[in-house]
Amino acid sequence: MIERILFNVVALGLFLFLFFRMIQKNDTNYLYILVLQALGIAIGFIGLMLRVNLPIVLLIITYIFSIIIPIIVVLIEGKGITLTEVIFLSIAQFYKNIGMEEKAKKALMELIQKRPTTYYGHKMLAEIYEKENELQIATEEYIRVANIRPNDDNIQYKIADLFHQTGKPEGAVKILQELLRKKPEWEEASCLLGDIFQEQERWKEAESIYLDALQYHPENYNLYYNLGMVYTRLNDFQSAKEYYEKAAALNSLLYRAKFNLGQIALLYNELEEAEQYFEECLQEEELEEDAYFYLAYIAMLKGEEEKAIQYLNVAVEENPEIYDRIKKELIFKLVLNKVEKPKKNQQPKKRERKLSKKEKQTISHLKHTYELVGNLNHNDIKVMKMLQTKRKEEKQIERE
Repeated sequence: MIERILFNVVALGLFLFLFFRMIQKNDTNYLYILVLQALGIAIGFIGLMLRVNLPIVLLIITYIFSIIIPIIVVLIEGKGITLTEVIFLSIAQFYKNIGMEEKAKKALMELIQKRPTTYYGHKMLAEIYEKENELQIATEEYIRVANIRPNDDNIQYKIADLFHQTGKPEGAVKILQELLRKKPEWEEASCLLGDIFQEQERWKEAESIYLDALQYHPENYNLYYNLGMVYTRLNDFQSAKEYYEKAAALNSLLYRAKFNLGQIALLYNELEEAEQYFEECLQEEELEEDAYFYLAYIAMLKGEEEKAIQYLNVAVEENPEIYDRIKKELIFKLVLNKVEKPKKNQQPKKRERKLSKKEKQTISHLKHTYELVGNLNHNDIKVMKMLQTKRKEEKQIERE
């Protein structure tokens, strides 16, 4: 009996609390909760008056309606979310989960009209716009979220990321520098800021960001790899090699680092080492055709013409467009007539693109550097001698 009385007292207290909350906020959505509460209280009160034990199902319903649901509402509101927000956010989340984004956005717009300062409403709306690739509108919504909670660093980072994607790097840099001033260990912020500096060719600033980040994340292979790319663009190939090797040691599947290591080894005429790296890169689809190209190049330098021809034919099969690149290389003049020309309308093999713009630019920089250095080392002289010897042999055969 005491338990039943206590139950009704608590239920009545919660009812009065939510009733006055409804009046205070002028929010009729509380009526739904109050009706359920009233039903639960009525059932419990009838059982108390009649002094009968309620069936277990009816007892559970009474507790859920009278106590559990109201307490959940009170706890949610304690986190700064109103009942109206809960209802509309739940509706929007339901539509979002079943792929009906337009109805989700409609529900969120209605919520924002009722409660313009809803943090979660603007945040969910921003996420939907971002998913739909409406980045400009998404950015505006995230800025509204940031105005509601200025100290939310995750939202600030999201705004910086969207600034970067929408071509506003200076705004992104300003936000990221402030975030790293507060949290210098923030890995994602460091990587994004370093990437922006790389895109702007601010190599020294990128170097500083990555080195600072390494103090907090010494086992992060991406930081070593990014430093390798930065030192490559600074033409500090010894440092680049050091950081590429550390990246590859931490992640044996990081073939992009190994490909650059192969190019650097070729730059220093370390053919065996370069060959080993390029052979490993054959396991990466996007690097495969270029790896075959360089393996053919090394084979020619070592005088292994048949091996070079095999590599070149595979490269052309992978991507027929590489044939034009082969024709331009002086070293392949001797074997070009044995390389199969691509068939008419032959298309490159479809493969998932993984290399970023900065990675492609780094690979291109190394290639261009090797071409410049090649004019100063013995390779061109060696090739010219090979061509002269070949022509002499052909003339001798003609005379005979």
